[in-house]
Amino acid sequence: MWFTFAIIALLCWSGSDLFSKIGCQDAEDKYSHLKMVMAVGVVMGLHAAWEIFFKGVEVNAHVFLTYLPVSALYILSMAIGYLGLRYIELSISSPICNSSGALVAVLTLITVGVGDDLPPVALVAVALVCIGVIALGFVEANEDEELRAKRQEASNHRYAKSWIALAIPVVYCLLDALGTFADSRVLEVLDEESANCAYELTFLAVGVLCAIWVLGVKKQKLIPKMEVPKYTGAIFETAGQFFYIYALADSEHVAFAAPIISAYCVASVVWSRIFLKEKLSLKHYLSIATVVAGIVILGILDI
Repeated sequence: MWFTFAIIALLCWSGSDLFSKIGCQDAEDKYSHLKMVMAVGVVMGLHAAWEIFFKGVEVNAHVFLTYLPVSALYILSMAIGYLGLRYIELSISSPICNSSGALVAVLTLITVGVGDDLPPVALVAVALVCIGVIALGFVEANEDEELRAKRQEASNHRYAKSWIALAIPVVYCLLDALGTFADSRVLEVLDEESANCAYELTFLAVGVLCAIWVLGVKKQKLIPKMEVPKYTGAIFETAGQFFYIYALADSEHVAFAAPIISAYCVASVVWSRIFLKEKLSLKHYLSIATVVAGIVILGILDI
C-alpha cells in the first residue's frame, strides 16, 4: 500500500502547491505567507480534532515531544516555501523545493544500506526519479530569459531571477529533507496516526501565534476572495500529509516513497502550465518523463 499512499500524497500536495501559489502570489501582501500558515493550521487542527474525538487517536506529551523536532522542521520549511511563492514562479520553486526526496533517498541508502533482496532495477528507478526532479530544477533555474518572458506573457505577475528568490526554495529543500529523514526514523517508535495528530496540533499552535501577530499586532484584514485559495490549498496539504505519513511508515520502502512523493513537483509544473499559463519547453517534458518512468517502475515492482 505504500505506493498507493505515495501517489495520493503526490496528487494532493501538487494541488496544495497550485492553490498556495494563487493565495500567496500577491506581492503587495507581505504577510501572505503567515496567512497561509494560519489557514493550514486551522484545517489541520480540525482534522486532528476529528481524529482524536471520533477515531480515538491517542496523543500525549511523549508523542508531542518525540515528534516536535520533525514538526518544527516541516513547519519552518513550509513557512519559508510560502514566502518564496511571492517572489518566484511555481514551476521554478516546486522542482527545486522537492529535490529533497532525492536527498532523503541518498541519506537512507547511506545509513541503512542496500538490502540483498533489493532488485537492481529498483535502484535504477530511484535514480530516474531523483535525476528527473533535480534536472527539472536545473532547467527552470537556468532557463533562457527570452523563454521566461514568453512564459510570463499570459500572467499578471512578472518575476526576475535573483539569488534570494532561488535560495528560498533551496533552504526549503534542505529543511524538508532533514524532516523527512528524521520522520522515517521517528515513525519506527511512534504510531503514525498519533504522530500525525501531534504534527497537526503543533501546526495549529503556530497558526494561532501567526494570527495573533498578523491580526492582533499588525491589524491586517482577511479578504475572503484572497483567503479561499489558501484554505483550498490547506485542505489539499492536510490530505497529502495524512497519506504521506502512512507511505513513510513502511520503513522498508522509505528510499522509494520519498522520491515518489517529492515528484509531486512534476504535477505542480503541469498545473502551472494549465492554470497559471506558464509555458514548458522540451527539456521540461524530458525531465517530467524521466520522473514518471521511475515512478512506473517502482509501481510495477510493488505489484
